[in-house]
Amino acid sequence: MRPLRTLSGRRLAMVLVAAVAIVIAAAVAAVAARSSTADTPPAKPLADALHDALAAPQPEGVTARVTFTNNLLPSSSLFGNVGSPLMSGASGRLWLTKDGHGRIELQSDSGDVQIVWSPTAVTVYDASSNTVYKLSLPARSNDATQTNTPPTTAQVSDFLAQLAQHVDLSGASPRTVGGRPAYEASAAPKETGSLLDSLRVAWDAEQGVPLSAGIYAKGDAAPALRLAVDSISYGPVSSSDVDIAPPADAKVVDLGTPSAGHDASRPKPVTGLAAVQAGAGFDVVAPDSVAGRARTQVLLLGDRVLLVYGEGPGSIVVVERKADAAQSPGGMLGALPKVDVNGATGHELATQLGTALAWERDGVGFVLVGSVPAATAESAARDVA
Repeated sequence: MRPLRTLSGRRLAMVLVAAVAIVIAAAVAAVAARSSTADTPPAKPLADALHDALAAPQPEGVTARVTFTNNLLPSSSLFGNVGSPLMSGASGRLWLTKDGHGRIELQSDSGDVQIVWSPTAVTVYDASSNTVYKLSLPARSNDATQTNTPPTTAQVSDFLAQLAQHVDLSGASPRTVGGRPAYEASAAPKETGSLLDSLRVAWDAEQGVPLSAGIYAKGDAAPALRLAVDSISYGPVSSSDVDIAPPADAKVVDLGTPSAGHDASRPKPVTGLAAVQAGAGFDVVAPDSVAGRARTQVLLLGDRVLLVYGEGPGSIVVVERKADAAQSPGGMLGALPKVDVNGATGHELATQLGTALAWERDGVGFVLVGSVPAATAESAARDVA
């Protein structure tokens, strides 16, 4: 994972946006529709609308026009001349096959972005920088006991009741999205200390297919990030539409493989402040609280110490590790604006949905992240420093 640690601020921002775009694309690309015009569907309880969506038969494939909105990042001047659709948003096309292969093409004057995925990997090629980001996906379980039987309405209702303990759920609001009859629902965290307002998803009322997914920040009616279908149609999709390779001379950033859960072959993380301090190999800084949030967790993960302050979406995470003498100060955030952290130089990325702040002191590198305003993140950093 060393290539990720040495990315510039602009590239780091693009990696983050690409990751979120992939997640949203996966939600939208569940498949498609039959006509270009539609009436809004009848009112229906959320549990019934979700059950019907999950029980709908899977289409053979989808072809769609899509729009990607990105209001997340601050002024593009922070990252130089940004022409990538991942940074500025763009329109484009989507193709998806029944066997889990897909492609999204976002178009701009500075060059297209190609997001291509399969059951085993995702690649994001950005023509504006001639760079391809590769992410390998964990192997899927072949558990023979797994079935494709959809949950019952009662099971969906039970799940929503459990979910409602942590988030405020809306009802299923009838809509028309991408020329299709649709339902839209939102989930907002009950905890009020974060910048996240809600996640909103709309799906085809007849086909059960996600048609839009957006993340919204508090105090802003426009989405921070959103991928939405403009028009969509069902039918088989050729493999040539989804199997697109990046240019051979493209720069490659390998993002590795995310964990699929507990791996019995990996050592268990060390927990508890005393044990972590004893095993870290550097002086761990772990105040009892930061920015009014009490320390709730301490973990030693390989060569890094992870501290969590607070609970829920408004929590703050601090990662500490021995500073790398070969790495520029600030690491991945080193090209971003500077802030003072009790005499140390910090580098900060502040967005609608949260803040990341990096600095070094006494041979230890710190990265602090949270869905909090910049002022709160800076206060927390000074409590740590």
